[in-house]
Amino acid sequence: MIEEIRIRDLGVIDEAVLPLHPGLTVLTGETGAGKTMVVTGLGLLLGGRGDSALVRAGADRVVVEGLLSLPEGHRALGRAADAGADVRDGLVLVRSVGSDGRSRAHVGGRAAPVGLLAELAEHLVAVHGQADQWRLRRADQHREVLDGFGGVDVATALAEYRAVHGELIDAEAELGELRAAAAARAREAETLRVGLERIEALDPQPGEDDALRLESHRLGHAEELRDGAGAAHDALTGGDDAGGPANPGVLGALATASARLDQVSASDPALAEIGTRVDELRYLAADVAADLGSYLADADIDPARLEQVESRRAALAELTRLYGPGVDDVLAWARDAAVRVADLESTTDRIDELAARVEVLTADRERAAATLTARRTDAASTLGHRITDELMHLAMGSATVTVDVADAGRFGADGRDDVEIRLASGSGTAPRSVTKAASGGELSRVMLALEVATATEAASVPTFVFDEVDAGVGGRAALDVGARLAALARHAQVIVVTHLAQVAAHADRHLVVERSDDGQVTRSGVHEVAGEDRVAELARMLGGSGTDAALEHARDLMARARG
Repeated sequence: MIEEIRIRDLGVIDEAVLPLHPGLTVLTGETGAGKTMVVTGLGLLLGGRGDSALVRAGADRVVVEGLLSLPEGHRALGRAADAGADVRDGLVLVRSVGSDGRSRAHVGGRAAPVGLLAELAEHLVAVHGQADQWRLRRADQHREVLDGFGGVDVATALAEYRAVHGELIDAEAELGELRAAAAARAREAETLRVGLERIEALDPQPGEDDALRLESHRLGHAEELRDGAGAAHDALTGGDDAGGPANPGVLGALATASARLDQVSASDPALAEIGTRVDELRYLAADVAADLGSYLADADIDPARLEQVESRRAALAELTRLYGPGVDDVLAWARDAAVRVADLESTTDRIDELAARVEVLTADRERAAATLTARRTDAASTLGHRITDELMHLAMGSATVTVDVADAGRFGADGRDDVEIRLASGSGTAPRSVTKAASGGELSRVMLALEVATATEAASVPTFVFDEVDAGVGGRAALDVGARLAALARHAQVIVVTHLAQVAAHADRHLVVERSDDGQVTRSGVHEVAGEDRVAELARMLGGSGTDAALEHARDLMARARG
């Protein structure tokens, strides 16, 4: 419940403190005193739209503070704690709006977005006004009211329906996309297959293009390579081109040098070491000569091989032009393309699988929707009877309320039901939508009956605020409205802004908004009245302020309310 609200510089209100209590609290005052400003301040505290026009003239900002006491485990406490608020001593909310239009919010001593206030408000307070019968004026709210009243049974059926409905929507969307893209996927798969067949036919090997490029270069210069290798071989071995028959070549010269050193090296170790190095040169030269000989033996000029290499290179060049800068890139493309083709070819299987899944889910949704409709229908019957019973206490004894659950002809996120609260205002009158069948005063009473009928359900909030919900009501009906507000206050905290003494007489606490004017500044404040002060306020509301008759009438109203 709300324990206290502090308002500063809001409209005509200079500064006001509203001490609130469990049960029914009424707020009264003369027209223009600022009663509605109290509700406006509460709206700001609960995340309503801020407007610089609300700031009192001469002030820099309006500030509204609220202290709420909630049971341990309440959802609003948990959400506030998740946002970092300190909730150990209750929930403290603060909202300010500057004259520049800037708005700030604090929750539990910590700065918070204004949206958090609105989120918490959903679990804290229900505010209703004469022109704000949101639960009755909006068709979608009729369904929400019924679902809230239906409790666990309807909530479970609705959760099951939403789950299967969501899954079906996803499956239908994927199936539609696959079917729409089937032709494009088939064309893509065919293009990839052509490329894979071309690559498979040529069967390139990793690094083959680099190897063929080297071989082509070697074959193109084979004559020069053979001549150079032959000349080097002759120079080492003493061939004809190395200086004639008398020239022993490098190998012969090294052999002569080794033999001469071997004859004299015994006399000088240094010369022996040089002889060893000469031998090493001779062995290395012999190896090189042998390698050159082998090279010359294999270096036959083969024009046919050169043609084969160039033809293969041309074929590989065509692949690399289409699928990658090198053969290795072509092979990588082929691997990826094979995977993609497998995925594309699996589309038909996926379409068949999804089509079967959609068929199953469609039947499941049909059953879930039927269960939800049945649960709602049961709850609708009970709710209609409860509201009708309440209207008997609100001078609408001949009125009948029914909650109609009809097939909407389509599936939505919340089922396939259209829910409408209907009112038959008298015997023999056909029921119509409550917003069309009820006058302003009747609509207020129907809404009040609805709140009382649903107040004990799990969806109820701890605090209800009614801003002149009794507009258009008078006489005996006004007393009944007060009695039903008192009945609602047995289950929740109820705050009522009213101009009717018949309603105010039922209050557990009576707050009065008073305006004062010192000739320069007009300001309003709030104070609680009790005893004879309360009697005097009720007499004023009855239009006979100060007269004995009015005072006696006020006392009679209070006595009837207590009775």
